Amino acid sequence: MSLMKSWIYIGLCALGGLAGCAGKQAGPGPSETEGNASGDVTRPGKRPGEKVRELDLNRDGKTDVWIYLVSGKGPDGQERDRMVRKEIDVNADGRVDITQFFDEQEEKIREAMDQDFDGRIDSTLTFEKGVNTLTERDVDGNGQVDVWVYYENGKLVRKERDTNGDGKVDNWEYWKGDQVDRIGDDLDGDGKVDRWTKNPNAD
Repeated sequence: MSLMKSWIYIGLCALGGLAGCAGKQAGPGPSETEGNASGDVTRPGKRPGEKVRELDLNRDGKTDVWIYLVSGKGPDGQERDRMVRKEIDVNADGRVDITQFFDEQEEKIREAMDQDFDGRIDSTLTFEKGVNTLTERDVDGNGQVDVWVYYENGKLVRKERDTNGDGKVDNWEYWKGDQVDRIGDDLDGDGKVDRWTKNPNAD
């Protein structure tokens, strides 16, 4: 499968459901099964109490989607199977590239992705009521989150970066509307902004 086809497939999976200035410490996150960036991509498999449905969406004779369900009572009090996790092999290499986690209403709450297919998670999205509120990325591939992107009401409001790999945020980018409003830089490594740069074109 070509890279372009792979990313088209990712988009379809996502759409279809298949699929402050104080410095924060950017230590390694929990494993992939908790849905955070910077973890090795592994398939934990079926956990106690779970059922699994296996799908072959590209019809190559191999499973590429694993849907994990648990039994429980629905809003109407009737017993039903509820989806708790979904794993997707996008490029048919036998490894999971996207893992999605769902709450009791089967709304997606997290999505962990291996975007470059190297076997490690490099991007994790957090959702509230179906809307992405936080994206964490490991841009340099060193196993640590170094970019945090925050959204409010579906709009980008802030980006934070660890630009020197010391495990602390040292760059803050604040957005208003669809453009950068101001950028703050920590020049001495104390976790506080030392220099602000204002966008001259911002309101």
